[in-house]
Amino acid sequence: MNKLQVHFLGASETVTGSKYLVESNDVSFLVDCGLFQGIKELREKNWDVLPIDIATLDFVLLTHGHLDHTGYLPKLMSMGFKGAIYGTAPTLAIAEVILKDSAKIQEEEAERANEEGFSKHHPAEPLYTLDDVEYTLSRFKVVEVDTWIKIKPDVEVRFQTVGHILGACFIEIKTQGKRLVFSGDVGREIDDLLFAPKRPTEADYLFIESTYGDRLHPNIDPKQALKEIILSTLAKNGSLIIPSFAVERAQEIMYLIWQLSLSGEIPSINSILDTPMGAKVLGIFEEFASWHRLDKIECYKMFASFKIVKEFANTLQLMHTKTPKIVIAGSGMVTGGRVLSYLTTHIEDPNNTVLLVGYQGEGTRGRQLQEGCHEVKIFGKYYPVRAKIEMLQNLSAHADQNELLNWVKDIKTPPKKVFLIHGERQALDAFRVKLTTTLGWNCTIPTLYQIVDLLEE
Repeated sequence: MNKLQVHFLGASETVTGSKYLVESNDVSFLVDCGLFQGIKELREKNWDVLPIDIATLDFVLLTHGHLDHTGYLPKLMSMGFKGAIYGTAPTLAIAEVILKDSAKIQEEEAERANEEGFSKHHPAEPLYTLDDVEYTLSRFKVVEVDTWIKIKPDVEVRFQTVGHILGACFIEIKTQGKRLVFSGDVGREIDDLLFAPKRPTEADYLFIESTYGDRLHPNIDPKQALKEIILSTLAKNGSLIIPSFAVERAQEIMYLIWQLSLSGEIPSINSILDTPMGAKVLGIFEEFASWHRLDKIECYKMFASFKIVKEFANTLQLMHTKTPKIVIAGSGMVTGGRVLSYLTTHIEDPNNTVLLVGYQGEGTRGRQLQEGCHEVKIFGKYYPVRAKIEMLQNLSAHADQNELLNWVKDIKTPPKKVFLIHGERQALDAFRVKLTTTLGWNCTIPTLYQIVDLLEE
């Protein structure tokens, strides 16, 4: 009897932890393998036993390199996975940087927990180690885009670019005469650095992200909005602190600040990139120039306009300087990274501005700041929020509702079923209603660990 099932192992009724098991007869593989992030309840799921037989898993396909799509890979390896991990060259390069950073954090947190005795586990252990990451990297295999690849006799896959970050793709899978399309994260139609997403034309079953399925990004020019925020902050002799994702968002903000400075629209100001991961991603931008709009000379000039901080000793010095500055530092949702150090010395000053530039997940400090919290806890201490909190939605790397609708409009025949994933419940339900009423498509919102038999749909 033929078998074609999908197991929803993450990013189901939530945004993070993207992980989907596809079983087609005797072939078993994952599309993405990410970590849960955000509230403690979600993060703890990273420690749950994955309800699949690792020994039968043949390979993994990666849509892109972000932690919530790749961050569980080393854990998978430590559980006995021995297959190949397929992704585009930029995706695998970004994944290497992100996974090494993640493992380092895991090891440091476990060590600190053991030294200070605040873990309920004795001893506390990391989810995975740098050795696990090195083993993971040995399984990486580069794929070319726009080309059908036969991985197994009855499984062909094709990767097509989808914006969002360098290397990101949606993945088409042909098996048993069916075409499954996994969107990954769909990028913006207009992007300063990346090319517009390609669109699928066929899909029997569509698995589509819905992060902004319930809203439209503001119709504003992000460069002009950023200019106004910078000028208003400088008028108060304050500093601008920008928590940012190290991959793509940091580089786009750098680009906009560089352009504003080149045109003389903002005065000369000390501009700082303080994220070791972001600094490494600059090298990936240089290596994979054909994946973005900047040439090598433009990359060099943009990078040269910023002070690139690598050592934490420099962070300690800069965070205590009172002279006006612009600081781009990780992490984007204010969950960790060096931006926390800057906030301890800047968030209590009303002359300063904190600019949020991307999606802020449920339960993160970024979401708290976005929603107007009066204080924020950092390193075990509460700090009053007196700095001005600004939000630039238009710098999001995710398509909004209209852009998602545009992304699917070239699909000639309605899919048999559309699965809405990678979104919070409100966004998922709003997008379900929109797709159903405007296109008449058969949509469903899968739950975590749900198993769907596609041959019965």
